[in-house]
Amino acid sequence: MPTRIRQGATCVANVAALAALCAASAHAQQSVTIYGRLNVSMEHVDNGSGFTQTRMVNNRSVLGFRGSEDLGGGVTAIFQLEGTLSPDTGAGEPFRRDTRVGLDGPWGTLFAGHWVTAYAGATSGLDPFYPTTAGYMSILANGSGPSVDNVGNVYSFDRRQANSVHYWTPAWHGLSLRLTHGMNEEKPASGARPSLDSAAAVYERGPWYAVLAHERHHEYQGPGLDDRGSKIALAYQFGPAAWGQTRVAAIVERLEYGTASGELARDAAWVAVSHQMGAHGLRLSVGRARAGSGPSTARIGYVRSGPGTGATHVTLGYDYTLSKRSSLYAYVSRLDNGGNAAYDFPINGIGPAAGATLKGMALGMRHNF
Repeated sequence: MPTRIRQGATCVANVAALAALCAASAHAQQSVTIYGRLNVSMEHVDNGSGFTQTRMVNNRSVLGFRGSEDLGGGVTAIFQLEGTLSPDTGAGEPFRRDTRVGLDGPWGTLFAGHWVTAYAGATSGLDPFYPTTAGYMSILANGSGPSVDNVGNVYSFDRRQANSVHYWTPAWHGLSLRLTHGMNEEKPASGARPSLDSAAAVYERGPWYAVLAHERHHEYQGPGLDDRGSKIALAYQFGPAAWGQTRVAAIVERLEYGTASGELARDAAWVAVSHQMGAHGLRLSVGRARAGSGPSTARIGYVRSGPGTGATHVTLGYDYTLSKRSSLYAYVSRLDNGGNAAYDFPINGIGPAAGATLKGMALGMRHNF
């Protein structure tokens, strides 16, 4: 369980800076939580072009602090500081992940910082392999942008956006709305004024979960050119307790890029089935990206136009729950590229050539605290 620190508590840490931060937070806030995730796996991968490797990889481990202060009248000040952590190498950056400050009240939640967009955050929880080498970002969203701004990554729709403002409405009969605006702070040499707008309508009630989301990247490819992503997601959980719980999830997505040589578009679909019976979990996901279409001659991320530019990604996995905080997992994954496509694993990629078939096997452990 997360460690909770009340007013007046004393934090003890090995690193002096961390101890000072904890102590200051404990006295200034009503409550502070230290939390984290350690997620490491041993993998054997093959890029289909003669390269194989047995390696240890970090699957986005994190260390963070979050807290709140009651301001009265039903309004709460909230904050979160979250950083990267690499148990395999010891590397990390203190606040490179979801970091924010804001207000929460009867009218909703308003905050600013460095945070996952409404479009990305609304469906990431549907993927039983998120975030690992086998995550759905290989097919959906055109790759992953774990920490980006308006010019550092101009292709991915799975992004944690710097300099962003977010508003989440309260839930009404299970329905809520999330909005993100990425501020226009960059000034590329092209003269473009890039910015981001993202929205997701989320319905969560009983066994049902549904999403309708849209995101626009304004002038990412140049002045007067916009990119758009749209997706629909639906998930349903069922099953008697004696036989365990099964969840089926599906996402359909369309990405459109404005380029100097015309529009580039790509459609994709992804389905996952997860079954949990006691400590044992079975996971299956299948994603298919169709060939790109449109007159554009550009390649943006994985997406390009023409025959043989699609890909299929299939992963089969097993989880064993050790406790509420710890689990072991294993999976096998295969990503088949069309003859003119070079889709890659979304994190810990292995650089395939066009037309390559990627294979991976993993055995890992996840611990949350």
